[in-house]
This record gives sequence, C-alpha cells and structure tokens, in this order.
Amino acid sequence: MALVRMVLRDDQWERIAPLLPGKVGDPGRSAADNRLFLEAVLWIVRVGSPWRDLPEAFGNWNSVFQRFRRWAKAGVFDEVFAALSSDADFEYAIIDGTIVRVHQHGTGAKGGTQAQAIGRSRGGLTTKILAVVDALGNLGRFILLPGQRHDSVGVEPVLDGIEFSALLADKAFDSNAIRTLIAERGAVAVIPSKANRSPPIPHDAEMYKWRHLVENFFCKIKEFRRIATRYDKTDTSFAAAINLVATVLATR
Repeated sequence: MALVRMVLRDDQWERIAPLLPGKVGDPGRSAADNRLFLEAVLWIVRVGSPWRDLPEAFGNWNSVFQRFRRWAKAGVFDEVFAALSSDADFEYAIIDGTIVRVHQHGTGAKGGTQAQAIGRSRGGLTTKILAVVDALGNLGRFILLPGQRHDSVGVEPVLDGIEFSALLADKAFDSNAIRTLIAERGAVAVIPSKANRSPPIPHDAEMYKWRHLVENFFCKIKEFRRIATRYDKTDTSFAAAINLVATVLATR
C-alpha cells in the first residue's frame, strides 16, 4: 500500500467523509473503506489508466468500478461537490468552455455519442466542458456539451440559480441574447465586443483581467489525465470524475 501515492489529506477527508453514503448510522452495511474507494477512483482519474490496471492495493478493480458507476448514476459525487461548494464567492462569476478530446475507448455507449455529450469537431470526437467559477477561481457549476456546440447554448442552464453581480467572459460570449440574460439578472456584463459589433460596448478592462481564473481552473483539472482526455463512455461517469476532482480542489 505504501507504494501507491494518495491524494486526500486527513483534513480533506474529514470534510468529505460525513457526506458519503455507507457511513455508520446509514441503512444497510457500513462502508469502512469509503476513503480507500475514493483514493482508488482518484488514482484512476489522475493516472488515466484503464480500470483493469487499478493496483491491487485498492481492491478488486471490477468491484471498485461497479461501485463508482452506482455512485455516479445516483449523483453522489455531484451532491458531495455541491455541499462543499455552497459558500462560493460570487461577487462576480467567470464563464468559459474547454474542449476535451474523446479517446476511441470513450465511445460505444447506449444511445450513441450525441446522447453522451460527444460531438465531432475539427479535432475529431470531442466533449466541451462549460464551467462557471467564482471570484476565487473555484468551480461553481459546469455542464457537458458535444464538442461542436457553441458555448452560448449552455450559458442559461449553467447560470441557473447562481446569483452574481457581474459576469466575466471572453468575446465569444458577446451576443445580444447573453447580454440581455445578464441584464435581466441585474448584473453587469464584463465582455469585450466582437470586432463586427458596431458601435462596440465598453467593458471594465481592470475587472476583465480576472478572467484568467477560469483558465487556471481548467489547467488544474486537466492535471488529472482522465479529464484531459475523456475515456468514459457515459457523460454521467465523466461528470462524476470532474465533480470528484473539483471536490478535492475545493477542500485544498
């Protein structure tokens, strides 16, 4: 076991543990190995390895995989992240999208690629992660889109329920519809105008400098190879991996 590098510190685990199913007091069997299970999933996501290559120190690979799928479909990873990110600082919100290449092993799920947020763009099969981070650069929410879809189609659903005073975004988000949506929320749009907008709409250039925080977030999650390249056939598994990594980052 000492040969396997762990990810979670004790203080992180103390914040996460009470939110997981299977703890003492829950109906059914107590899961004393929740921490080992999370470390197993984090090993897979960090290394980008096939599940079959999970080190024996974590237990039977198929048992870990089946448990991961149960938790993913039940929304456990989503709920844990939501609970630990409830104190987000949305003095302003920052939105952007990033493209993830889909490995050939990431296809073949029931319903076809379109049903799993996989599309074909210039780079081949891709998935887009559209994310909103808070004023500290921590993830607030994300959605998955087929890679060829424009970021703008996901703006309204990803912002639903988030209160913010300003939205920072690059010029790809400069559309009348998005600006109207922001204005209706009583917020300020900090978005540079596209070259073809006449006259251009001024924006707060100093505040716009903080847009790099969303790029920093994407860099952090893509240190985990199974997010930098998508190997998961289903969008539920891929989203679960993102939520788990975001949980680790939120508790650092």
